[in-house]
Amino acid sequence: MSITENTEKQIKPPSNRWLRRIKKLKSNKAGILGVILILGLILVALSADLVAPYSYKEQDLSIMNSPPSKDHLMGTDEFGRDVFSRILYGSRISVYVGVVSVGLSVVIGVILGSLAGYYGGWLDQFLSLVTDLTWSLPEILVALLLVAIVGAGLECVIIAIALTYWAQYARLIRGQILMLKTETYVEATRSLGATDFTILFKHLFPNAIAPVIVAATIGIGQAIVLEATLGFLGMGAQPPLPSWGAMMSNGTAYLFISPWVIIFPGLAMMITVVGFNLFGDALVDIMDIREDTLK
Repeated sequence: MSITENTEKQIKPPSNRWLRRIKKLKSNKAGILGVILILGLILVALSADLVAPYSYKEQDLSIMNSPPSKDHLMGTDEFGRDVFSRILYGSRISVYVGVVSVGLSVVIGVILGSLAGYYGGWLDQFLSLVTDLTWSLPEILVALLLVAIVGAGLECVIIAIALTYWAQYARLIRGQILMLKTETYVEATRSLGATDFTILFKHLFPNAIAPVIVAATIGIGQAIVLEATLGFLGMGAQPPLPSWGAMMSNGTAYLFISPWVIIFPGLAMMITVVGFNLFGDALVDIMDIREDTLK
């Protein structure tokens, strides 16, 4: 075997890395519970039209603020709308906002963080300045400011959340790239004539992305909470869309009359966030970079 072939074999990532991680996930009970909760949420969101007994906007003032019963499992709200049906449809908004907003923030953060960590210079200094400024302000304050600029609505909330969270992913991937770009296999790859693009996205990126995936998984739960907070303040999804946060906000006026309007959306949001957090905590152990490096 030639020196070139031997070097390429050494720098090639292990092919069974993801297989090992799947096996570790199977042995993690908390992670399995998180997966079940997440898959359950996705299933409910996709099948809301089939599962929901009523339309989310169907009103019947004759039964407004009715307690839970066999006809309305979670009661009705101030307009006589079925709370259970609105929670099922509201899961669509949570999944959509959480996944899309975090996905956008990860794409923005990973691209900028990777380039800044690899090339350094003014781009790295500028990124560090922006991330420091972003982290110096509370997330809800940044989100409120951005929503005030771009306007209220579901798409605007997604943009606001993406611009709120991208800095943490940029900072995370930057640190990983800074650590990995000094490794011997990177120098070996460069000596073989590989371009910066090949080194960055073929060799560095796959080894640096694991902690970003973990952070993004937990970040989806955080994005769902932030969307609900903005909805509670009336800056999220606009009526008649059944946002969990908006449902809780509307229910505050009837807290002592129909508390179920607040309790059940709150429980739905809590279970969702717990699911993503359990899965994210499991990924911390499953996607261990140091372990992958040693094996």
